[in-house]
Amino acid sequence: MSENTKKSMNDFSFTQNRELSWLKFNNRVLEEAMDESVPVIERLKFISIFTSNLDEFFMVRVGSLFDLAQITPDDKDNKTGDSPIDQLRKIFATVPALIAKRDNTYKDVCHILDEFGISDVTDDELTEDESKIVNNYFEQLINPVLSPQIIDPHHPFPHLKNKTLYIAATLQGKKDKVSLGIIPVPESVPPFITLSERPLRFIRIENIILNRCQQVFGIYNVSKSAVISVTRNADISFDEEKFDDSDDDYLKIMSHLLKKRGRLAPVRLEIQGEKANGIEKLSEMLQKRLDIDKSQVFFTTSPINMKYVFSLEKKIPDSFLGDIKYTPYSPRYPEDLNPNESIIKQIEQKDRLLFYPFDQMEPFLKLLRESAKDENVISIKITIYRLASASKIAHELCTAAENGKDVTVLVELRARFDEANNIAWAERLEQSGCRVIYGIDNFKCHSKICLITRRVKNNMKYITQIGTGNYNEKTALMYTDLCLMTADDEIGHDATVFFQNMLIANLNGSYSKLLVAPISLKPNLMRLIDEEIAKGDKGRIIIKANSLTERDIIDKFSEASKAGVKIQLILRGICCLRPGIEEKTENITVTSIVGRYLEHSRIYCFGTGENTKIFISSADLMTRNISRRVEIACPIYDTDVKNQILKILYIILKDNVKARVLLSDGNYIKKYNQSGDKIDSQLYFMENSLHKPLNTTVKEPPKTIERKSLLQRIFGKNK
Repeated sequence: MSENTKKSMNDFSFTQNRELSWLKFNNRVLEEAMDESVPVIERLKFISIFTSNLDEFFMVRVGSLFDLAQITPDDKDNKTGDSPIDQLRKIFATVPALIAKRDNTYKDVCHILDEFGISDVTDDELTEDESKIVNNYFEQLINPVLSPQIIDPHHPFPHLKNKTLYIAATLQGKKDKVSLGIIPVPESVPPFITLSERPLRFIRIENIILNRCQQVFGIYNVSKSAVISVTRNADISFDEEKFDDSDDDYLKIMSHLLKKRGRLAPVRLEIQGEKANGIEKLSEMLQKRLDIDKSQVFFTTSPINMKYVFSLEKKIPDSFLGDIKYTPYSPRYPEDLNPNESIIKQIEQKDRLLFYPFDQMEPFLKLLRESAKDENVISIKITIYRLASASKIAHELCTAAENGKDVTVLVELRARFDEANNIAWAERLEQSGCRVIYGIDNFKCHSKICLITRRVKNNMKYITQIGTGNYNEKTALMYTDLCLMTADDEIGHDATVFFQNMLIANLNGSYSKLLVAPISLKPNLMRLIDEEIAKGDKGRIIIKANSLTERDIIDKFSEASKAGVKIQLILRGICCLRPGIEEKTENITVTSIVGRYLEHSRIYCFGTGENTKIFISSADLMTRNISRRVEIACPIYDTDVKNQILKILYIILKDNVKARVLLSDGNYIKKYNQSGDKIDSQLYFMENSLHKPLNTTVKEPPKTIERKSLLQRIFGKNK
């Protein structure tokens, strides 16, 4: 049966499109910015995150759909039957409402920030002294580095770099001829300048240049001007067969592709300003030059680039921060580990679990440090997908290699938007004596595994670490992830075989305990679901992941639901399954948690009681993860660790503060609890160790000052 025939036979009554589901996820991010219980600076950050999420969505997902529309226009989405063009139309019809919601939320948050003495001002709002400061700054530090350009027969339209800010203006010259002018906003200049610190008043650089357009284009009359930005297709596609076995060549090709990324086709034009404010002519000129449809043009009253927000926070006086940002949280050292004893000996006694960001990463770093010095350690092997720019983990690996340990590092150069950082670290690791390999052609290595091999009295002993998240100290403070450290011999043997297979590019390896994609993960997940189906209404499945898109898994969940199996899915992002459909998915519930920390751990749980089978994994339930990547799922055997993971799932499913539930129509609503304690699962884990008895009494989130309903102020009507 052909793939297209199979797609045409799919049942679309309980599924939905992944792109539209993702937009609903980003809407949940925006809802955090609308939540008055969230401190106002954090609300501004959520707007920034929403914006950067949307940027990446256009660069990658929308860019891919444009490619598909050209290459395989008849290809059908196996969740809806939509073609690439159908999906693009629905995306471009959905996004404007999200932009309007973002703009209204931004306006509201700025108003509250004003109340706290933090103001993003315009030229019109400057005092006389501030005007002098801004004018001097422009003349001395901005104007000298500006490169304005007019567009006419002698000056062709320039290449507008991906996600770079420009000032575009319509210019009237001699005989009232209208031309287009472009000024790149220099990236060498800070994104804003501070005018005063108490209160904190600042002005963004693009607004300074925008309001001095006439000065820059002196011989022309500036009719209209606006800040603009072009988003380009940044989904790198390349022919893997062109690569030979040379690592050096592979590095060069990846470096070349990074340069190419900025020159791919435009998929979106953003214009800062009101559409009805007379900038239609400017919009039409840019649209024609970029060869895009008017539906690809988006007007916004918010800043197009909101990365400045994280720099702004550093400028805010400490005396203000307590009222407007999250209370600082310091991860705890796990209570079941003694920092003064050998970590290797403690892991040999029993399995250990770290729960980021509530636990410190220090025990794992200590494991690497101890291994680098331990005379019994003969090798360290690890997979790297994303590293912090100042990585302690990479430093410890370099130290181990310099101490004579055999260190093998499998670096994934194709970790999207982290390629440059990974290339730099690959070179530094090699210089320190590490053996660096770059994965397998066509299959990204997304697994998170570290194997430490020790020779003790002529016997090989293993310490295996397997995680759900990256080896990145920075994200370990922001993402919820699990890190298992075990001395289990069978898991250690599987890990040995795994690295041997990676070194010879063998994807068809056989493992006794680990489930390894792309070969054994999916069939084993299907088998585990079948085991629950055989139990009928006594079957139970709980899955926590980022996303669910894999059609065969979705259909198997439906089959299980029809058999009476109770299925609870905890999916932060995309969910292409619609729950609660009679005789299809009526026994399935879907919960999404969006809060202070990004939910990132992947947990697969099958059955109940003593026979419960639990796995932690690097893999989401997406086709790309279980069929086109190297991923690992690891079984949990230790009773204490099992109970800790079950406790995590229990509290998350009890969350009635940050939880949203997916309805059968594909929309999400907040899970409100009218009586009893409010449970914010992330706040619970900040206050309660996994090693303490279960406590469901959780403090309520802090409330901001009382004011009229935010929804009412944004939309002008009652909720």
